[in-house]
Amino acid sequence: MMCADFLELGKSINAFEKLKMEYLHIDIMDGSFVPNYTLGTDYVKKLKEVTNIPLDIHLMIERPEDKVEWFDFGEGDLVSFHWEATNHAWRTISRIKSRGAMAMLALNPATPLCVLEDVMIGLDAVLIMTVNPGFAGQSLIPQTIDKVRRLRESYPKLIIEVDGNVSFENARILRDAGADIFVAGSSSVFAKTGSLEENTLKLRECIE
Repeated sequence: MMCADFLELGKSINAFEKLKMEYLHIDIMDGSFVPNYTLGTDYVKKLKEVTNIPLDIHLMIERPEDKVEWFDFGEGDLVSFHWEATNHAWRTISRIKSRGAMAMLALNPATPLCVLEDVMIGLDAVLIMTVNPGFAGQSLIPQTIDKVRRLRESYPKLIIEVDGNVSFENARILRDAGADIFVAGSSSVFAKTGSLEENTLKLRECIE
């Protein structure tokens, strides 16, 4: 939703409802963990008021264990936080799940999969960053494709989300590698080459 036209936000949400979009991905950046500021608490609250589409809240913030309570989320929503942003992963997982949401751990491109070993039992999903978090419009880091593949091989039933330059072409590649949820931004759903409806249908064709 960071890529949506804020002046036409209602139209975008209505289109996504008609298209039966599974989640609305909300990028929360604090200017410290990542070099950018984006959406915040009031934005999340307003989305919860105007749509029943579940939210996929991506916390790119330091000390998420102390801040998850700031956000309006609940049953059916996804909430991801970064391994690199906290020394208290279990505490963060517990606070997310206590409100009925699905807890997801996000890994930066250079973070190894082995960090998942002692927390995997508490996770509902894993988010693999295919670019360095902070800005839209980056190129996919090729090594992350194999990272998704290795994660799928290690955990066949795990829900895997991918985020970063999920273009139509890259979506096919990431789907073949084992991804389940695709964060679609400026290179696919919000691409200038088509409408939201056209782009969403094209993306679904790429991943089905």
